[in-house]
Amino acid sequence: MVEYAPEWRRSLDDPTSFWLDAASAVDWTVVPQRAVDHHGDEWTWFPDAALNMTVNCLDRHIDAGRGEYVALRYHSAMTGTRKDYTYRQLRDRVAEFAGALEDLGVSRGDRVLLYLPMTPEAVIAMLACARLGAIHSVVFGGFAATELAVRIVDARPSVVVTASGGLEPGRVVEYLPIVRRALEAAPGIVRTVVVRDRAAVPGSAASMTGSVDGVRWCDWDEAVAAATPAPAVPVVSSDPLYVLYTSGTTGSPKGIVRDTGGYAVALAWAMRNIYDVGPGDTIFTASDVGWVVGHSFIVYGPLLAGATTVLFEGKPVGTPDAGEFWRIVDEYRVKTMFTAPTALRAIRRVDPDLEELPDGALRTLRTLFLAGERLDPETSRWANDGLGVPIVDHWWQTETGWPICANPVGLEVLPAKVGSTAVAMPGYDVRILDSRGRDVTGTGPGGSTPEGNIALRVPLPPGTLKGVWGSPGRFRDAYLSAFPGFYATEDAGHIDEDGYVFVMGRTDDVINVAGHRLSTGSLEEVLTIHHSVAECAVIGVHDELKGQRAAGFVTLKAHEHVDHDQLQAELVALVREHIGPVAAFRDVTILDRLPKTRSGKILRKTMRQIVDGEPYKIPATIEDPTVLDALVSAVRSGAGTPQKVR
Repeated sequence: MVEYAPEWRRSLDDPTSFWLDAASAVDWTVVPQRAVDHHGDEWTWFPDAALNMTVNCLDRHIDAGRGEYVALRYHSAMTGTRKDYTYRQLRDRVAEFAGALEDLGVSRGDRVLLYLPMTPEAVIAMLACARLGAIHSVVFGGFAATELAVRIVDARPSVVVTASGGLEPGRVVEYLPIVRRALEAAPGIVRTVVVRDRAAVPGSAASMTGSVDGVRWCDWDEAVAAATPAPAVPVVSSDPLYVLYTSGTTGSPKGIVRDTGGYAVALAWAMRNIYDVGPGDTIFTASDVGWVVGHSFIVYGPLLAGATTVLFEGKPVGTPDAGEFWRIVDEYRVKTMFTAPTALRAIRRVDPDLEELPDGALRTLRTLFLAGERLDPETSRWANDGLGVPIVDHWWQTETGWPICANPVGLEVLPAKVGSTAVAMPGYDVRILDSRGRDVTGTGPGGSTPEGNIALRVPLPPGTLKGVWGSPGRFRDAYLSAFPGFYATEDAGHIDEDGYVFVMGRTDDVINVAGHRLSTGSLEEVLTIHHSVAECAVIGVHDELKGQRAAGFVTLKAHEHVDHDQLQAELVALVREHIGPVAAFRDVTILDRLPKTRSGKILRKTMRQIVDGEPYKIPATIEDPTVLDALVSAVRSGAGTPQKVR
């Protein structure tokens, strides 16, 4: 950290100088003279400045003579479609759709809800909102009508932009009936629904007969044809760019508000210094625009950097096989790739020897970034050994919008440590607090830090959440009240003597076995050592004697044929060897699949509720609800006994 550490320290000791320097990478209509206004639990970055995000993502690159550079490469494994957009072409499409939205009465500060599949229209609609100074709220395409309705009630958008439907492996998801039911459940809010027809999906705006229950339905192409391209509208730096609802929210959604100027500055810094991406480079972020990763590193970050971004519609396996990611890297000469550990585990499960990796496919790839969930050491080693490119495990949240901890490969490539998300990025003062809120950072042997609650000293740096939509009190209660002066990440972990942060899991994933606090992440590390295990989840379940006990759920690699009794015994023995008998680990259930969200997070809370016999609700973000049925069957058959569930 010799070269990088002074930069990080300067960002904490002299944030004004650091962030005003970083702000020079952004084009402003009013250049900031002040970096931050901070008063108690409130702070605003670049409060005296103004800009337009779309100008920074598109127009300025055209003005700099890079209008014919490819901005967006659309690659649909679902339809076989390939389409490129230059910066000039994308700017023109964005301006046209912004004009259509303007004709529908959308202006600065209005909300527009986007309910779209992974097609170019999703990117165009996001940028069109930003061009007008409107606030977009992207909802993952395919969410249930009830979940869509509560987001409509909360954000109160005047316009919904959708498509006739989305495509999943083996099935078509029709969006229009879902939108119709959502509007019936949230009447009197939305004025207009704009529909983009997809040839592969039935349904159209015309099928809704123009106006239904006071809501006008119109066709995307017709609206654009009748519109005049809209100019960019400058906004105050602190104006919201978007509202993004955290995954798993039900009933009372929590809309994370992102500002415009601070976000632009943070992403510009991150693209150059963390991801080492600039003009002429290609980044492939295998995520969805419904998640924060898609907002930051499919859309805004790459385009701010003047790079080429790949928009992928498909899955890591099955569309058509486990080699699709690697073929994309090869075909588009990808320099930087970003995906979730669960995607690698899915590939590892069906192609453990990387037989689907074409020779030379990764010759242009310089770094593979992973985030979204904890990267277990076994998957890290498999990827590092098999792919032969540096693996960077980094950590951030929907709330922060960009990495809290990472390896800043654009500045200095730091030595990797398996199990660590590397070091804090500028502006993030990462501290470890004990259960009483006392700061124990640096109190361990050699200046290391024992495991505890990971917290961030406020103010948070630019690009992080501005608040919770419509509820300042909820922002304070959810994030700032637990530890005064700190933002509570709700993650647990420790810091070693070199400043490397180890995120072991959510604080509610720490289990208490007869008074001993155990991290489920540590237990999962051990289970993945076994050569037959593809992925696993450990949860704490109720135990009348010990309070809680650890229960393990594992899936096997493809074509593995094992004796279940023997496997259970071997996994229990591994835990006793590496953790000790204090773990009281004896329960292992074998499943075909683990229940996950669409972004790959394992639904540990729901699993625990099922195992403990508590009432549970199927999360709106679940990828496949039938996986829960299989888990319920396993539990009813006797949780803790080896079960092969299909």
